Amino acid sequence: MARYYRYRLPPWALRCIIVIERVTLPILIFQLIRTLFFPTTLDVFLLGLLVGVFIAFYLEWI
Repeated sequence: MARYYRYRLPPWALRCIIVIERVTLPILIFQLIRTLFFPTTLDVFLLGLLVGVFIAFYLEWI
């Protein structure tokens, strides 16, 4: 299995990953507040997905 190195990507892909990484936390906070006030199945699913993406960036899996 080949090791994934973030910095060996093309510059445009690296920029996309950095932007997604920076935007994830504010969107996660907004979705958490929205889920607390208007809990629907879709909101809970999106919140779980965003938490997973945030943890993956935090632990540097992505």
